[in-house]
Amino acid sequence: MVLLGTVTLCCAIVAGTLALFEPVVGPPPERQVADRGPIEIAAPEAVRVIGAPFVPNVNPRQR
Repeated sequence: MVLLGTVTLCCAIVAGTLALFEPVVGPPPERQVADRGPIEIAAPEAVRVIGAPFVPNVNPRQR
């Protein structure tokens, strides 16, 4: 437990130090904006089904 605590403390100190002195180089990132183009949802692509299609069992007594 002492070894685990020591390693955790050392890693936290190193990570905190690196986070404080992280260099900020270059301009800030630009704001990302979603593309406002039209979305075609009327033509879905065909999907190949292998095996029997899934049918949920809504009546547990019937198999």
